[in-house]
Amino acid sequence: MLDDRDRRILDMLQKDASISVTDLAERVALSVSACSRRIQRLEESGHIARRIVVLDRERMGVPTTVFALVKTAHHSDDWTESFRGIISDIPEIVEAHRLTGNHDYILKIVLPRVEHYDVIYKQIVRKLELFDVSASISMEELKNGMAIPVGYAAGYR
Repeated sequence: MLDDRDRRILDMLQKDASISVTDLAERVALSVSACSRRIQRLEESGHIARRIVVLDRERMGVPTTVFALVKTAHHSDDWTESFRGIISDIPEIVEAHRLTGNHDYILKIVLPRVEHYDVIYKQIVRKLELFDVSASISMEELKNGMAIPVGYAAGYR
């Protein structure tokens, strides 16, 4: 069961995982040892899945975002696992989702420039048959964040 302090700790950590336990404890009105124990409990319970560093895409040379909408005529578990394996091996594909509606999958691809999309497209279609792929280039990022709402976590009233 999470309480309000747990949710505040989670919210602050997901916005800046480099915050010191001392600063975090002060912000949530706990002793450093009590705050540290709570963080450990949140990690052990799986509420904190991992801690990561978010890199600046511009500085890393991959400022372009392409969303590829994929349709397939195949829906077997074997085909899906093959697709999952292929896209997992392509680091430029940073997200992939199976969809309802007119398309089966959407891929978020980060690239140095839009022309590099063809390289990624060919890596996939050389290994697996797709029915249709259409791509859209992101013109402007309006919102980007890894933080998720913490109010829905167990214990919320």
